[in-house]
Amino acid sequence: MNASTPPIPLTTLLADCSRAGVRPLPPDSANRIAAAATALGFSCARIDLGACADKRALLEQIAKGLDFPDWFGCNWDALADCLDDLSWRTAPGHIVVLERAGAFREHHREDFETLLQILRESATFWAGVHVPLWAFVDLGGSQPA
Repeated sequence: MNASTPPIPLTTLLADCSRAGVRPLPPDSANRIAAAATALGFSCARIDLGACADKRALLEQIAKGLDFPDWFGCNWDALADCLDDLSWRTAPGHIVVLERAGAFREHHREDFETLLQILRESATFWAGVHVPLWAFVDLGGSQPA
């Protein structure tokens, strides 16, 4: 981008299905992203992973943050199924902000990579039906309990 080109507004970026996916959460941007989601009428779930000590706690925290239905089975397949449904979160787009995920990534790298892969696959699924799904991941965080 040259100096004369203004930056693309955040709402324009978030509405673009071709750009949606899993991205690092820029420092101090969770509130701006949530406000842009509100302006677009998107669902936005801010999920704190700072106290997640294992895979089960991670899945339970995500289920709580996204208001998953009672049938959620608390496993990777059920997470993928719920993320590819989201019928209980009717909106023209979806944003998931995973806050304080750094400690979980550090201590549970394989589970963390599985989570990111499922989020990527869901973003691709939703892009196919012209609904942006974004996951912003904050790699800061506290030590799991």
